Amino acid sequence: MRTNIVISDELMSDALKLTGARSKREVVEQGLRTLIQLKREEEIRAFRGKLKWEGDLDEARRDR
Repeated sequence: MRTNIVISDELMSDALKLTGARSKREVVEQGLRTLIQLKREEEIRAFRGKLKWEGDLDEARRDR
């Protein structure tokens, strides 16, 4: 998808330096992937303490 957006020069410069990305496009795509991953993790964390687990933790550890 082609789109035009206005991004702070300082923000883009910092992102390029910190990520080692070779292009602005790469920075934006990496940022979007990271945002999606964080939001998915947030959805998973919402289940913390709400799912019932049955099993033997010691046995599971021995199976490795």
